[in-house]
Amino acid sequence: MEQLRDAAAEGRIDFDELDARLEQALRSKTYAELAAVTADLPSPPPSQSLPPLVLKGGMYGASRGPGRWEVPGHVTAHGGVGGVSMDFTRVECRLAEVVVEAYGETSGVTIVIPDSWSADTSGITPGLGGLTDETTSDRLPGTPLIRLTGAGGLGGVVIRHPNDRERRKLHSNPAQG
Repeated sequence: MEQLRDAAAEGRIDFDELDARLEQALRSKTYAELAAVTADLPSPPPSQSLPPLVLKGGMYGASRGPGRWEVPGHVTAHGGVGGVSMDFTRVECRLAEVVVEAYGETSGVTIVIPDSWSADTSGITPGLGGLTDETTSDRLPGTPLIRLTGAGGLGGVVIRHPNDRERRKLHSNPAQG
């Protein structure tokens, strides 16, 4: 159904056809019947079909980035004792929205997003460690929204844009990744 809505938003099908196909999808009883509803539409980008990414800080911590990596539509981070850090500054993400489920636990979760991205942090419970949101709402068209959910726990959750040191590194090594 999401693929049909995207096709309507892109102008590939009109709203009457969207209604008819959604109804057909809901009536489908087999995968073959369901596949027929979207057979003439382009496949979703590979990132949308990636399995969720799960990062567990454990005793020694975990990180993703900096560098290029494929961003799935759903990421779960458990800070554990070692903490988790995620850096989205060098990724190419064609998704309109990425859900990041962050649990600060003992050592926290830190998320760094490009300046052109924004975050919705309304779905997170601050907990004792709290939530630090140092992002701006200056989202550029066509860039992802990070929808943050979860709980701060003891370690807290931080979401921010690159700091000065990270910015210098990004500018001095633009092709690195």
